[in-house]
Amino acid sequence: MRALVVVDIQNDFLPGGALAVKEGDKIIPLVNKLQPKFDIVIATQDWHPANHESFASNYSNGAIGDLVDLHGLPQVLWPDHCVQNTWGAEFAKTLNISLIQQVFRKGTDTSVDSYSGFFDNGKKKDTGLSTYLQSRSVEQLFIVGLATDYCVKFTALDAVNLGFETTVIIDAVKAVNLHPEDQDNAIETMRLAGIQIKQSDELII
Repeated sequence: MRALVVVDIQNDFLPGGALAVKEGDKIIPLVNKLQPKFDIVIATQDWHPANHESFASNYSNGAIGDLVDLHGLPQVLWPDHCVQNTWGAEFAKTLNISLIQQVFRKGTDTSVDSYSGFFDNGKKKDTGLSTYLQSRSVEQLFIVGLATDYCVKFTALDAVNLGFETTVIIDAVKAVNLHPEDQDNAIETMRLAGIQIKQSDELII
């Protein structure tokens, strides 16, 4: 069985959102086109409480982009984004959600961020995604969405470490690029971990 994992295609990560990924909206038509090609389609959704400790606004001297220690883990400070039950946390209106069979929310614990769709950044809490996929005999995962250098990368790394044959569809992802080299570094990290990086037209689907 093959599953498509649609990572965090939410309003706050699109142009006009609180943590906009440049041209993040441009991948949506391709993501919609890909969905019917897979046995299972699932989505991840950033779902933060308003007082999340990754938000720069919750620090008296914190600036967006600063790197801090958050309970023993390195943490980039972000603008408030994908706050539960707000417009920013909703899936993009142009994203076809009719084929999405299950949504896995992450980042719900105020004290730890959660880039991966499988675990929080401290690997202490499991979203249930791995159990869900295993229960449906999924062996191959294909990952699309936002953003290449954070949630896509960490979801893919966890997937391959859990034993899934993992592919990132590179023309269906976009990067934040806090630093110009972040996307390239993320792609190299994923390749070295055994993740396949492919264009959508390379796939026999």
